Amino acid sequence: MPNFSDEAGSLLRSHHLKVTKPRLKILEYLMVHHNHPTASTIFTAISGDEPAYRATVYNNLNKLVDAGIVTEIKNGDDSLHYDYFVKPHFHIICKKCGKIADVYYPDFGRIEEQMRTEADKQTGFVTSSSHVEIYGLCPDCQSKEKKS
Repeated sequence: MPNFSDEAGSLLRSHHLKVTKPRLKILEYLMVHHNHPTASTIFTAISGDEPAYRATVYNNLNKLVDAGIVTEIKNGDDSLHYDYFVKPHFHIICKKCGKIADVYYPDFGRIEEQMRTEADKQTGFVTSSSHVEIYGLCPDCQSKEKKS
């Protein structure tokens, strides 16, 4: 079983972020769980027996997003969800229930880079990151629609 604590610590150091207990706990949670949690879900999961402050979780998530370690996903219900972006992928989001799933495509990293390069050329922007989302209906919501 991988040692997520060591991996999280190395990742923080490589992004020139101080290694703190809350950051380690947040990153470890995201590395282990691929459930695209909200900040509230993460807060509940990592609080355990130790006192934690909700603001600490939100502030650290913002730092991890700014560093490009974690991706922020805006859900259909306007809630923010978070994802550890270890392997290039994009998200598909159900327009009805808000379920989020990861989609891994072999050439996605290359395609995403081409999209950013083209965006830079057309707009004069200097892109720093990107996030691709596709929307549709999940199998559960499709079944519910067929029944009604």
